[in-house]
Amino acid sequence: MMSNEDIRQDLLKLRDIVSAHKAPDAPLAVGTAVIDGIELPVFTKVPNSLGEFYAIALEGANLPFLVYEQERYSFHESLEMARRMARVLLESYRLARGDRVAICARNCPEWCLAYMAITMAGGIVVPMNSWWRSQELEFGLSDSGSRLVFADLPRYQAIAPQLPRLEVDAILIKPCQDDPSSLPDFYTLLETVDPLSEEEIAELQIGPEHNASIMYTSGSTGEPKGVLSTHRAILSALYTWKFVKEVNEILRPELLEPNPEYQPALLANVPLFHVTGSHAQFLQCFLYHRKFVMMYKWDAETALDLIERERISILHGVPTMTWEVMQSKKFASTDLSSLRGIQSGGAPRPPEHLSQMLNVFPQKAQPGLGYGLTETNGLGAIIGGKFYIAKSDSTGRPTPPLTELKIVDDIGNILETGEAGEICIKGPSLMRGYWNNPEATAEVLKDGWFHTGDIGYLDTLGFLTITGRAKDIVIRGGENIACTEVEYALAEHAAVSEAAVYGIPDERLGEVPCATVMLKVGVSVSEAEIQAFLQDRIAAFKVPTRIHLQYDQLPRIATGKIAKMQLRQQTIDSL
Repeated sequence: MMSNEDIRQDLLKLRDIVSAHKAPDAPLAVGTAVIDGIELPVFTKVPNSLGEFYAIALEGANLPFLVYEQERYSFHESLEMARRMARVLLESYRLARGDRVAICARNCPEWCLAYMAITMAGGIVVPMNSWWRSQELEFGLSDSGSRLVFADLPRYQAIAPQLPRLEVDAILIKPCQDDPSSLPDFYTLLETVDPLSEEEIAELQIGPEHNASIMYTSGSTGEPKGVLSTHRAILSALYTWKFVKEVNEILRPELLEPNPEYQPALLANVPLFHVTGSHAQFLQCFLYHRKFVMMYKWDAETALDLIERERISILHGVPTMTWEVMQSKKFASTDLSSLRGIQSGGAPRPPEHLSQMLNVFPQKAQPGLGYGLTETNGLGAIIGGKFYIAKSDSTGRPTPPLTELKIVDDIGNILETGEAGEICIKGPSLMRGYWNNPEATAEVLKDGWFHTGDIGYLDTLGFLTITGRAKDIVIRGGENIACTEVEYALAEHAAVSEAAVYGIPDERLGEVPCATVMLKVGVSVSEAEIQAFLQDRIAAFKVPTRIHLQYDQLPRIATGKIAKMQLRQQTIDSL
């Protein structure tokens, strides 16, 4: 294991590599630009829009790109279909720059093609959480002001009754033969149109500061907030990850991903509506011409089959997924020799998981961990290889060359090394703000810094360690759950007087939501009945695993707020 002095020496080498890699004559040169009144470092030689970015596909035109069960599309085929759908949006649906178009579907090639087409045509893509129930989906469509939605059949059936009132058109993804609707379907719309040419895309004049996406995230408040990001913000994240990969490979050649025997390939094992799925997985594949192998839903045994059959080089997802793969009975008999990286984000990885990974995965499958948020388009800090092995409790250093990070106290003062406070992030990958929510935006965006609500500290070498959260959320297997939202749903039950929702540790998922509920006098109801009540109102992953029922008022702290830490500890002690 590396000593602190070894790490310090490598960091000095890394500093020089970073300096050369961002020089004016380098492919990933860095300059400055004023964005919404703030001067920030930016890449100066990258595409100006996602529409330009997708053209990278043609460099690996005939290589497999989108793989889903029996479906396989090359980079060329995928780009052609996306350009056809972009023409459909512009000519048949009269899409104008800035119009919102939602995608509401499980992982599938059409999800990716729709994302490309919407952003290519100048629309704002709105990836919807496919686990949401009908009320949640209705909120997302209404809040975003989407005028069109790409939906698979289950999601369409959930929202169909509301579409006329919302004045939202729909395009059906993967129609079934027994589908009773008369909706236009994805591939029928492509049959009679030509793809947009590069000249036509250029004529749309989509630039770096035009809005590109609204991704919904659960913070500490009751309803999800729409994170509005520009083309530059998304591209800054994509090329930052490329920059980090290249400088690390210069420092440590053993980190090189390519296997000369196989095309690089990534297992798409998280939902595409997450920033991890859409950015770090799907969009990143363009830069390396990786094969993007999609799973309909997560299953460890299926994942192992795909790793062996498709020669997966990158296993990427929340830490729970790596843990489940290692626990599978099929793990020892699966050929994992193609793996070059085992990366994760969305939640902390327990150090004991890392120790097990190092013992059972191939030596060339380097571990990595990233920290970022939807509001930062996935950027924050990153760590990998020997740095990660030496500092398994850290989430890394600020991602170079564009991202800054600081730790502040409750009134915004910058804290000294080793002092824990709120983590703040600055850079061109930050969101423009929360959609139609200037008050919430002002609470977290201050002088160009995003206040994450996460608590952590920086050590003497600049490595970040996260110690907790200031916001009232539970992170279940990478999914953010706003405690307030679940509490609001509980309050709708006729038997509930008050409720508190909190997270407790879970070996597989990191943490799971639990609740303590005060019932009204004289009313009797079971835990199972309340859970069934919630199933119709909120996504299944938000439903508390345990609900403790009582007739006494919930305990309070001095301010009068419910003592959630006390309730949480009582629940943990009772297990």
